[in-house]
Amino acid sequence: MNDFLTLMKSELAITFIIFLLLFIKIGKGMKNDSLLSIIQVLLLLNFIAGFFLNETGSLFGNMYYTNPLIAFQKNILNLGVYLISLLCADWLKKTHHMPEFFILMLSALLGMFLMISSGNLLIFYLSLELATIPVAAMANFDLEKKRSSEGAMKMILSSAFSSGILLFGISLMYGSTGTVSFGEITQHMDGSPLQILAFVFLFTGFAFKLSIVPFHLWTADVYEGSPVAATSFLSVISKGAVAFVFITALYKVFQPLQETWYLMLVVLAIITMLTGNLFALRQQNIKRFLAFSSIAQVGFILVGISSNNASGSSSVIYFVLIYVFSNLAAFGVVSVIAEQTGKENIDDYKGLYKTNPFLSWMMALALFSLAGIPPTAGFFGKLFLLTSGSTTGNYWFIIIAGLNMVISLYYYLRVVRAIFMDKNETPVEKINVSTSVKLGMTVCGAGIVLVGLLSWVYDYIQSLI
Repeated sequence: MNDFLTLMKSELAITFIIFLLLFIKIGKGMKNDSLLSIIQVLLLLNFIAGFFLNETGSLFGNMYYTNPLIAFQKNILNLGVYLISLLCADWLKKTHHMPEFFILMLSALLGMFLMISSGNLLIFYLSLELATIPVAAMANFDLEKKRSSEGAMKMILSSAFSSGILLFGISLMYGSTGTVSFGEITQHMDGSPLQILAFVFLFTGFAFKLSIVPFHLWTADVYEGSPVAATSFLSVISKGAVAFVFITALYKVFQPLQETWYLMLVVLAIITMLTGNLFALRQQNIKRFLAFSSIAQVGFILVGISSNNASGSSSVIYFVLIYVFSNLAAFGVVSVIAEQTGKENIDDYKGLYKTNPFLSWMMALALFSLAGIPPTAGFFGKLFLLTSGSTTGNYWFIIIAGLNMVISLYYYLRVVRAIFMDKNETPVEKINVSTSVKLGMTVCGAGIVLVGLLSWVYDYIQSLI
């Protein structure tokens, strides 16, 4: 029982918060302001607790596995959810079903935790479903908006399609190896055509969840239609969790097929970076803009994963941590402006600096980090990804990735120029930023600056690996 309570403390803490919200909902209920404050405190305590009692062990016949590195990965996601509760406070306070939204979000987070700790293909699949289905409901949370329903429909259909492909790959893998255990699959890998086909189906399932081109078509519409809180969760928490599992799957389970998946990663990384960058150039809606930006960022994550070594793992985990701060800072600004003015187009941000300097600087800092401009943490994140990717000796691949960074500079700086330099006859009026949102943005801003400058953060991740 002690092992169970210690090893599964992250999952048990999230389950406790979910049940607490259920009891509050079926009871007399509470005002959104008071309830949100309680939830924020619980999420903060959960994040702090994530740094303690992190041990190595397995449960349920090696179906569940954890260690300090996995605990750190989960805590990055805990941090992201806590920041979402701060940055999207204005929208959360106004929604009529705030407890239900947090129940859905925490249920998806619970699925991601189990997915990261899964040691078995079936547990992985069930966890993935738990992490996906609630997100589709979150995407449809703006019930009065048709595009929210449209985004949720595209989300659930694409998720069902990708889950079917993934499950078919699992069945083929079981048929060719005779096991669903991660530890035993590696021992039975012989590179047969059936195993390669099974791996391609499994890889496709991951590609849908990560929005790797050409499995990205759902992303922009879902991001645009969803509430900003749901979009933030999809963009940062969901992608981060799948990236963590993707590393484990490729480096440990499918290591014997390294030559096959390396070629797949190189081709898909190049296509993903190019597609994300080129489509981001022509976007007017800020949420669609950030959607294609996130697709391009996934391409850089694939560059780091392609290295197939410890530096690849550490650079990807480090980049996801930076991505949490950078992307959530940008979505935090979008959330505040959209909630108070209803404006979501890039042209609406022209002249924002004259009326809202704090929001302008936060957006600029976030976009500089996403673009990889020094001395922001995003620069160091992309530097380590490219450095780890270069260990394979494929320098043309790294040159193409570097050129894509140059392309991304244009569209990120286009937004910065609109905010600080372009004139607007009807600029966004002065926005009253709440204390909760200011705290969230301050944390994100500090993370963007300090995570890159403090070298011990990267060293700590390397020590865990």
